[in-house]
Amino acid sequence: MRYFLLLILATCTLLDSAAQNRRQAPAYPLVVHDPYFSIWAMDDDITASSTAHWTGAPHGLLGLIKVDGIPYRFLGKEAVTYRDVVPSSETGRFSETNPGDGWQAADFDDGSWRTATAPFGDAGRAKTTWTTDDIWFRKTFDLPARALEEPYLKLSHDDDVKAYLNGQLLYECEECWTDPDKFKYFRIPEEALKTLQKRGNVLAVHVRNNRGGQWLNAGIVDLVKPAAAPEPARQTALNLTATQTSYDLTCGGVDLTLTFTSPLLLDDLDLLSRPVSYLSVKASANDDRDHRVQVWFGASSQIATHDAGQEMVAEAGAAGELGYLKVGTREQPVLEKKGDILGIDWGYLYVATPKAAGAKQRVVSGEQVVGNFIVGKRGASERTGKQLMLTTVFPEERVRKEKEYLILLGYDDRYSINFFGEQLRPWWNKDGNNSLPGELEQAYRDYATVVERCEAFDAQLRQDGEAAGGAAYAELLEIGYRQSIAAHKLVESPAGELLFLSKENNSNGSINTVDVTYPSAPLFLAYNPDLLKGMLNGIFYYSESGKWKKPFPAHDLGTYPIATGQTYGEDMPIEEAGNMVVLTAAIAKAEGNADYAAKHWESLTQWADYLAEEGLDPANQLSTDDFSGHLARNANLSVKAIVGVGGYGYLAAQLGKDDVARTYTERARTMARQWMELADAGDHYVLAFDNPDTWSQKYNLVWDKLIGLDLFPQQVYDTELAYYATKNNAYGLPLDNRSDYSKSDWILWTATLTDSQEDFREFADPVYKFALETKDRVPMSDWHWTSSGDQRGFKARSVVGGYFIKLMADKWASAR
Repeated sequence: MRYFLLLILATCTLLDSAAQNRRQAPAYPLVVHDPYFSIWAMDDDITASSTAHWTGAPHGLLGLIKVDGIPYRFLGKEAVTYRDVVPSSETGRFSETNPGDGWQAADFDDGSWRTATAPFGDAGRAKTTWTTDDIWFRKTFDLPARALEEPYLKLSHDDDVKAYLNGQLLYECEECWTDPDKFKYFRIPEEALKTLQKRGNVLAVHVRNNRGGQWLNAGIVDLVKPAAAPEPARQTALNLTATQTSYDLTCGGVDLTLTFTSPLLLDDLDLLSRPVSYLSVKASANDDRDHRVQVWFGASSQIATHDAGQEMVAEAGAAGELGYLKVGTREQPVLEKKGDILGIDWGYLYVATPKAAGAKQRVVSGEQVVGNFIVGKRGASERTGKQLMLTTVFPEERVRKEKEYLILLGYDDRYSINFFGEQLRPWWNKDGNNSLPGELEQAYRDYATVVERCEAFDAQLRQDGEAAGGAAYAELLEIGYRQSIAAHKLVESPAGELLFLSKENNSNGSINTVDVTYPSAPLFLAYNPDLLKGMLNGIFYYSESGKWKKPFPAHDLGTYPIATGQTYGEDMPIEEAGNMVVLTAAIAKAEGNADYAAKHWESLTQWADYLAEEGLDPANQLSTDDFSGHLARNANLSVKAIVGVGGYGYLAAQLGKDDVARTYTERARTMARQWMELADAGDHYVLAFDNPDTWSQKYNLVWDKLIGLDLFPQQVYDTELAYYATKNNAYGLPLDNRSDYSKSDWILWTATLTDSQEDFREFADPVYKFALETKDRVPMSDWHWTSSGDQRGFKARSVVGGYFIKLMADKWASAR
């Protein structure tokens, strides 16, 4: 009987541990502040893979511990590292005209070819512009003194490619490409390796551009094989909250609690903009005995570079009670690059720790750092190189009761945004009088208070989320919170206005996209409407300065981080006009006054008039769901226009413009009645007018309900919700009849159309099911297939702030 009871207790313990360690998100934010300083764990187990940027690029954080001399790995995984043989992004010879047969041979005469530096490709991204259909590239090299262990071709290309070594084919592929500067690695076959000589070897690559972008960057690297591999710590618990991600792990006789805190509290702009996260490692004995403990932490210089081939420069310093290491590229090309799948290569990464801890901080080569720690070897100190590791080694000490080891990670991007030709500093240093070491010092002084504030906020958000929509909804909010905020950059405009500028992550890289602001808005309306104003201010400026001259708002301000004018190839007239007017009305609702609208009344009037004239039956055009293509007579877009006209009437009433309010409110109600006739399909309302076999989510209705415009009768809501219930799939409600995919932000908006929490959960819970079960381990995707749970596209976007719409609605209701 005793054995049976012990077995039951052991089984219950295992089940409880599994529950605490369950999956809670597709990926986990660790250090997230803006689109560039953004480090994630892509697995539930913190030791299962290397940490990475949201793009997937390696942004390595590594944690090791020795317990009684036995090494364990408690954070990340030693990244696969390579040693350059033929560096990418260096000078070679190229031709844009066909050189004829034999061009790939080592003895081919390329003396007439031009000399230039890779990468080759689109202007603005490449070192050397290439605009023709084809390019042929040759790089002559000698073998290094060190013997090669396992050489690989390192290749980034767009489109068709053939690569050779001394005339031997290494790799070829048609109708395939990589993202610019995202490399793939191909092991070099033995027959090609046999051609290598001490001197005069040639890497030769031909790329053909079939359409769209074009790119070439190539090199040869040698795999660095680790000398030793410590045992991964056993993870026993995982907890994701709004501002923290924490793990419990066991390393022999010692338990660890590993906590990442990015204190993104929206009511404190100075704290919000401070680019410093905390990493706390707490160690304690699990057997009530003393244990010899030594903690080691490393951060890769790749966090501060876009291309692993860039030369890095590091140094040590001190700030008050802290010591720190910093690293950045030698080149420092400030604000010279723009694009989507892009890392920062200017500014400096900082790793700081209290001097009182007695830790030794050193910059070492990224090779063999783990092996050196295991055997107690310090490794040569470095100040320059291409793959450096910023290491912090705490002294060995005996631990029984809890002992905390604290690391602060920060990033100084120096200048953040090009705003119509003026380089803007980050908000925390907007006047140029602050420094990142100073911010680190202040962050250290504030540590206990900030963590207490974060924990209190996280608990309140969880409580409010559960009350609004249940436990699954609360966990969706926790998934979305840091992701949404960290897809923005906070700066001050030249005129002294707040700018909170989004990057359209993983969809085209636009900056301050209006139809990305629109779905993101509920999070900021719920916690700080000033930040939503910061998302609108740049668009208002673009029109009111005369730089944008059309009778509707621009789609964007450029391509991140260059905000010098719209770069998206097509306007979205009804979409963006409706978004700007509706969101301005939502700000008035949140604040209880229309003061912000009064500042921009002329622009709002022009846009409301455009909506009144063109919005009821929209012409063939794109909407925010542009991935679905152009659509004429779009019923949901028409709803947006109607709510925009009604929202303008609401603002006029707030400002005491009674005649204007009556005129536009009546116009909106007339449009709503006309809409019901045009969209009526009996048991539902259509996707496109006069096409009764179509249907779509009418998520734009939500603002009619939440602002209290009362333009559409309850009949419309009830009819649509009843119909949606017949279309719901395992992982959510499809966007419309055209495809099985959906947008999870819109699903939550549609769910908020109901007053029944049970019905809300019917639509919201499948989105949480997607988060837990999708096989795509990336920061939360907002575009997925509702039957399979697979990602359709998009990741790490700010629009998951739209998940907060039900919580926002409840906050507004309780404030009445």
